[in-house]
Amino acid sequence: MGHSQHMDMLHGPLMGKIILFALPIAMSSIMQQLFISANVAVVGHFVGAQAVAAVGGNGPIVNLIINLFLGLSVGANVVIARYVGREDKKSCQSAVHTVMAVSILSGIFLLIAGQFLAPFMLRLVDVPEDVMELAVLYLRIYFLGMPCIMLYNFGAAVLRSVGDTKRPMYSLVAAGVVNVSLSLLLVLGCGWGVAGVGLATLAGNVVSSSLVIYFLLTEDDMIRLRLRRLSIARVHLSRVIRIGAPAGLQGMIFSLSNVCILSGINSFGSSTAAGSATAINFEFISFFFINAFCQATVTFTSQNYAMCQIDRCKKIFRESMACGIALSGLTCLLFTLGATFFTGLYTSDPAVIEQAVTRVCIVESMQWLSATYEISGAALRGMGVSMLPALVTLIGSCLLRIVWVYTVFRMVPTYEMLLTVYPVSWFITGVIMVAAYYIIRRKLFAERSRGGYCQPLEF
Repeated sequence: MGHSQHMDMLHGPLMGKIILFALPIAMSSIMQQLFISANVAVVGHFVGAQAVAAVGGNGPIVNLIINLFLGLSVGANVVIARYVGREDKKSCQSAVHTVMAVSILSGIFLLIAGQFLAPFMLRLVDVPEDVMELAVLYLRIYFLGMPCIMLYNFGAAVLRSVGDTKRPMYSLVAAGVVNVSLSLLLVLGCGWGVAGVGLATLAGNVVSSSLVIYFLLTEDDMIRLRLRRLSIARVHLSRVIRIGAPAGLQGMIFSLSNVCILSGINSFGSSTAAGSATAINFEFISFFFINAFCQATVTFTSQNYAMCQIDRCKKIFRESMACGIALSGLTCLLFTLGATFFTGLYTSDPAVIEQAVTRVCIVESMQWLSATYEISGAALRGMGVSMLPALVTLIGSCLLRIVWVYTVFRMVPTYEMLLTVYPVSWFITGVIMVAAYYIIRRKLFAERSRGGYCQPLEF
């Protein structure tokens, strides 16, 4: 059953396979976000704007904490995909058990850290006092599910390394149904408000992780999980860290810059915080198409680069970039044109709707620009270059945003000026990253092809 889900990434036309690989990732992320959005809508309509700010405003905080470990899952994808491309079964098996052991340990660490750090993290972003108690409650409940979140993300990375993106999607769909059903029951039936939404999210995370573990336990020998063999092999861990840690640090720093912006948004009050949290839902959906083709770029490039298929690597980059920009651009256009309608699905508060529409018009309309640096960086990581994309993102996007908050925003302290930093940083980072990709690609491909034959690949 497991082998039928695998995809041959080394032979035949690429475009169709890239799309078949990416779309389930995009759809699973979109469905997951829709389920999260349903939670926001439930508290927005039946609890109030403060609950919306408490639930929706936690996103940057959560991302700041877990992005390091999610970066490691990117490293796991690259390392395992290379072993699969080389048909190195022994190394692949050892790597699978290493990354799954890491997922368990990191999840337990985040669970404990989240319980103690929740109030501190929320104070860092100046969460309004009338929202603080609810926000702390939701964040602590959310962190209870961190072991499940880590198991799902690392397990999904293992499945995606062999081209299986459908079963991770099925897992999220099942989790989403559980999440929304329990959210309605606990909020409307039991009157538990924010706590009910948090517990429903926790239950959904348990379902998604359980299904992914089941799939790995019943897989074929190349990536099959055997619980008694869980252990950490230093050689595989070091390779995962070498590729994944820079990606994780990039994500953490990126989230830190967003936390600084969130602090500025919260300074305008709970209505603006709720409006911004509502609009972010649309940005997530547009970004999911970009992220899906990033995942495709990393996995396809890893396997083909390991086998010295240089021309296919170039084609993977071109086709993934075109698809990522096109599909994210269409969603950006849709949400921008229907901004008032879509924000009205989340809340009936006119002040919240007004602030949400403002963010959609400034930020969401230009979200597609982020594909330029995300997919370029993914291609570099697929070739084993992970530190450079992290540094480019740090300089071109993260530092720029922080500088913007403390300079431009202080000179013109308006909500609109604060939001303008997003499209500006996307454009600058994209230009730098694409240029870096072509320069590094030329050097790496020349080294691999020296003497007219493929040089051995070093991790």
